[in-house]
Amino acid sequence: MDPGFETALREFVVDRSAALFRTAYLLTGDRHAAEDLVQSALAKTAAKWRGLRDPAAIEGYVRRAMYHERVSWWRRRSRVTEVPTGWLPDQIGDGHAEAADLRLVMRAALARLTPRQRTVLVLRYFEDLSETEIAQLLGVGVGSVRSQIYRSLERLKKAAPELTTVREFR
Repeated sequence: MDPGFETALREFVVDRSAALFRTAYLLTGDRHAAEDLVQSALAKTAAKWRGLRDPAAIEGYVRRAMYHERVSWWRRRSRVTEVPTGWLPDQIGDGHAEAADLRLVMRAALARLTPRQRTVLVLRYFEDLSETEIAQLLGVGVGSVRSQIYRSLERLKKAAPELTTVREFR
């Protein structure tokens, strides 16, 4: 195996594995499934590494591989037939309805934000990028990113005051 290839792949995995894991966790909702998803996507990327000409496109390739792998898993899973059993499943807990209501309120509140505000929030709080990284990615100043974060959090607080009682945004 080419030593340059191994070094480049190793550097990519070390630099981007935490961000890829966060994305995989958001796709799967399970830590172990997310680890498997990242490993699978990285294996596919390693197989195609020499054919990837643009280093900036590598992360996009990995993320697309994770998405397609997850969709394939979901499609395979949906074909499984259910078998009736002699026992009833566990009852839904008391907090289930409140959690579902909270998710619906959050989704509606996020829908009221502008696309740029949603983008900045996702990059900051889901992708865990710094304000500087977000500014570079979007091609704007750091002050613009900070003001977008501030405005979007204020809009969320006004749109859904019940969210601030559960967890403060800041």
